[in-house]
Order: sequence, then C-alpha cells, then structure tokens
Amino acid sequence: MKNILDPIKKIFKVKELKRKIFFTFFIFFVFRIFAHLPVPGTNPQALKTLFAQSQFLGLLDIFSGGTLANFSVMALGLNPYINSSIIFQLLTMIFPQLEELSKEGEAGRERINQYVRFLTVPLASLQALGMYALFKNQGIIGGLKPFPLIALVVTMTGGTLLLVWLGELISEYGVGNGISLLIFAGIVGRMPVSLGQTLVTVESQSIFNIFVFLILAILVISATVIIDEAVRKITVQYAKRIRGGKMYGGQATHLPLRINQAGVIPIIFAISLVLLPGILGRFLEQLPQPLIANLAKGIKDFFNPDGFFYHLIYFILIIGFTYFYTAITFNPQKIASEIQKYGGFIPGIRPGSPTAKFLNYILVRITLVGAIFLGIVALLPSLARILTGVTTMMIGGTGVLIVVSVVIETVKQLESMLIMREYEGFLK
Repeated sequence: MKNILDPIKKIFKVKELKRKIFFTFFIFFVFRIFAHLPVPGTNPQALKTLFAQSQFLGLLDIFSGGTLANFSVMALGLNPYINSSIIFQLLTMIFPQLEELSKEGEAGRERINQYVRFLTVPLASLQALGMYALFKNQGIIGGLKPFPLIALVVTMTGGTLLLVWLGELISEYGVGNGISLLIFAGIVGRMPVSLGQTLVTVESQSIFNIFVFLILAILVISATVIIDEAVRKITVQYAKRIRGGKMYGGQATHLPLRINQAGVIPIIFAISLVLLPGILGRFLEQLPQPLIANLAKGIKDFFNPDGFFYHLIYFILIIGFTYFYTAITFNPQKIASEIQKYGGFIPGIRPGSPTAKFLNYILVRITLVGAIFLGIVALLPSLARILTGVTTMMIGGTGVLIVVSVVIETVKQLESMLIMREYEGFLK
C-alpha cells in the first residue's frame, strides 16, 4: 500500500502540480454549479420522463456533462464544439489547405481551433432551437415569443461557449485535456445518484444480480484498458547516411498501430443513425393519414431499442463506421511516403507502394478486432440489463470508454510530470 500511495503523496509535494490539481477541481466546482442552474419555465417531471424513454437524449446528456437532463443554461454542453471539431477533422482530410495548416505546429493548430470555435456558435444556436422545439412538443417548456426565444438561444449558446472556455482553462492551467475532463466529470458526477437509486430499490433476491453486474463492470473496465493501450508495433529500419563527415540513421524504431484507432467516434455516429428511424417513426405515427401512420408504427417497432434487429444493425454500423473513421484518420500511402522520404523501410518490405499495401494489410485486420470490441462494449448495457435486471446503474458503453480513456490520459500526464522532476511515477 505504501508503494502505491507514494507517487500520489509526491504529487502534493510539488507546488506546481498541487496548484494545477486544485485549479482543476475548482473548475469542476464551477461547472457543477452551472449544471444545476435550470432554464426558467421547465417541467422537471416531464423532462425526467422524456430522458427515461430516449436513448439518443441519454447519449447527448453524456456529452453535455449531465447538464441536458437538468435543462440548465449549459444544456447543450460540449455537443456543438465536439460536432464542430469532427467536421474540421474531416475537412482537414479533404482540403489540402487545412492539412498544411495543421502541420504548422502550435500556431496552425491554434488557428484551426479558432475556426472550430467560430463554427460552434451557429451549431449551438441551431441545436438550441431544435432543443426548444423538442421540449415544447413534449410539454416540458411553454411557447415563447420572439424576444424571449432569442434570449433563450443566446443563453444556451453562451453556456456552451462558457463551458468550452472552462475546458480550455483546464488544458492550460490544470491537468489533462479540459474538454475530456469536463465530460468525465459529468459522467462521474451522476454515478452517486445511480448508486443511491440502486440501493433504494434493491431487494434481497436482487443482491446476486448486483454482484454479477459489478463483476461485469470490472471485466469491462479491464478489457477497455487493455484494448485502449494495445498497439501493433511495426519495426522500421533507417539506413545509414553520411552528411558533413557525420553518420546519421542506422537505428531501428517502431511504428505503433493502435487497435482502437477510432476511439468512441464510431459509437456516436452509429447510435445517431440507428435511433433516427425510431424518432421519425414516433413523429410520423401521429399524422392523421392511416397509411403513413401504420408505416411509421412498423418502422418504430422494427427499430425498437429492446429488439434483436436494432442491436444487430447497431453492431454492424459500429463496425462500418470504425473502418470508415480509421481510413480517414490513418493514410497508409502517406505514412509509407514519409518513411521512404527519411530513408526508412520495413524489414522484408520494399519502400513505397509495397509498404503502403503492407500497412493497409495490418490495419484492416487489427481494426476488425477494435471494431468488434467497440460493438460489444456498446451493446453491454442492454446485455447487462437482460442478465442482471439492474437498470439504475447504467452509464452506457460510451460512458465507460470515455471514463477509462480520460483516466489513462490524465495518469500518463501526471506520470510524465513526475518523471521530469525525477520522481517515481505511477506506471511501472
């Protein structure tokens, strides 16, 4: 126990690290205050019922840091910023100008991040209008006149920008990635509520089910850590070169290919697409035309979140989006060109096109493992509910991936800070 706690004690012996940690917790405190500051005129009971019936809104609530379920001034959370970031990440792969800008170091990345912030404003305004229309139809909020509606949109957009600013403050003056940590804080902040609900509703015959659920949770977290850290190392040898009487190169290094290259992005894309038919079906089912209403009811029943075909399509979409996003973010041809440019080669593989084919060969196979893993993790909440009957402690597969990934990233950053000061870190 002493060896485990020693690195934690050493953190608080370093004045700079202690200041960063306290600053991060202070931002968490400010965030949670705004998360419980609701927009006036809402119906809390109707809001609670709506979120209990919609998995899509539950997913959005994860990325809002728990603020959407309260319909607070930060109800949109970081969703517009995340959407803007994904859009620019895709545009960087399409437009050479943005790709060149991303290669200009810190200045280029800051400029792209500025563009991301600019795009966040219209996206947040549109999402605020959409959220108002949805909640108005559900009777959660009453109809507003133009000026109060504009005030609502401006308030919710301002809440998103404030949340982005808080995240950037953490990144600059705190520990870890601020945006990821705020999402992490929102997910973890709801866990005591879920635990309390479980303890209140627990019965003597369900204690075993809760025990099974906890075992499954431990196994899932362990598997997530293993897959998130797993890489396929490809040896790259650099030829010796003599310049100005000095010898360069001659060393061997490794090109790490992560098994889970795409992170949680495929799950986000897949669940957004698979839930769309059900949402449209519920809307069209209320139309007076019997033919359209019956067709909409059939679509809604087919895409029932508890049905077999829903989970099958969901699983297939995750695998497809994993390959799609990996193909966008990792270009074997480009990597092969960079290796050849600096005089490197993979032993046994000719430089150029054969190297690109070899990298693609490896990438396709390890991506399959990562895609199947993401699919299983995404379906685990439903499987756990069927096996154990415990529904109050579900944070979802996406939430598990986010929590584990953020913890690993933050621990690594603390590890590097301690090593820089010649302290023994966390990782062995």
